[in-house]
Amino acid sequence: MNRNLFYKTVLAVSLISMLVTLWMIFKGSISSAGPFFITFLIALSIGFRDIPLLKGLAFTVFILGVSTTALYYPVLFTRFNGFELALLITPLIQLIMFGTGSSMGFKDFIELSKSPKSVIVGVLAQFIVMPLLGFLLAKCNDFSPEISAGIILLGCAPTSVTASLFAYLAKANVALAITITSVTTLLAPLLIPLLMKLFAGGFVEIDVLGMMWGMIKIVLLPIGAGLLFNKLLSGRAQWLRGAMPYVSMFGVALIVAIIMAAGRDSILNIGFMLLLVVLIHNLLGYVFGYAAARLFQLTERDARTIAIATGMQNAGLVSGIAKVMGKIATVGLASAICGPIMGLTASVLGSYWSGLEAKRVIENEEVI
Repeated sequence: MNRNLFYKTVLAVSLISMLVTLWMIFKGSISSAGPFFITFLIALSIGFRDIPLLKGLAFTVFILGVSTTALYYPVLFTRFNGFELALLITPLIQLIMFGTGSSMGFKDFIELSKSPKSVIVGVLAQFIVMPLLGFLLAKCNDFSPEISAGIILLGCAPTSVTASLFAYLAKANVALAITITSVTTLLAPLLIPLLMKLFAGGFVEIDVLGMMWGMIKIVLLPIGAGLLFNKLLSGRAQWLRGAMPYVSMFGVALIVAIIMAAGRDSILNIGFMLLLVVLIHNLLGYVFGYAAARLFQLTERDARTIAIATGMQNAGLVSGIAKVMGKIATVGLASAICGPIMGLTASVLGSYWSGLEAKRVIENEEVI
């Protein structure tokens, strides 16, 4: 089967599955629509890979498919032959952090000296704006204390490792995105416990030293090992650099599925409201990140970068912290919902800014 026919077939399967799903929902059989709904999303994510304009949404739709699978069939992601799958979350986060470190060189940190103002604004926006937004949104809603703490924890998280990808899509400053991600991730073991004590201490008990040590184990040690690995091999492990994005995507998908399965009852009870709060948190992050950059008179390109870096939280790391706290089914819920939302909004924002750049180039060529 040639490539074009394959993708057309996949999209046709997705369309048929969507129509069947809608028909079953109309007939009041949503509980039985699971296989068709899942097929619709998974097939759609595959089909999107052949459409340049929608390719950036492929992984987001795939995560939605995985999340739907976990909600319909939670038993698949809770235990396997007696083994509790939630135990995989910490090593998966460590593996992703190791990959982050191995993809970096010590020279990457030289970027700090090239644009210190942009980096400082980006880091401060991440650790001031987002925790405050998380706290205010948690306070304004009647969630349980642990779910509220999860919203605040999401706000305290460092920049997502995928921010550089969306900065590239938005024609923004990729080097700045990588630097902000690196700095916020390295500061996270110190700042997250302190910020959580400040903002979430009224919701749940926070063991600052215990959380710091837990974060050192799942962030600093794996990143340090990755940096050392990269240094010792001097770029000879290109196979690892190529494989790690796929390993990371698999890890994120599995983590989301495990959390969705563990917190299924809570999601079904408060799902829409929590989804709305996480979406507002994400969108306001873009707005305030961009506004902060323009307030300090940074370039448009750097402002776009900081907007994306501020709005995109490392949801996978939040899941790891929730696991360390022993509250994966409650504190970890906001981060599980955040993943698909963040991917969708960042894709749309990146595509919009990319379109503006393309339009500007065309207009300049016409003037010339």
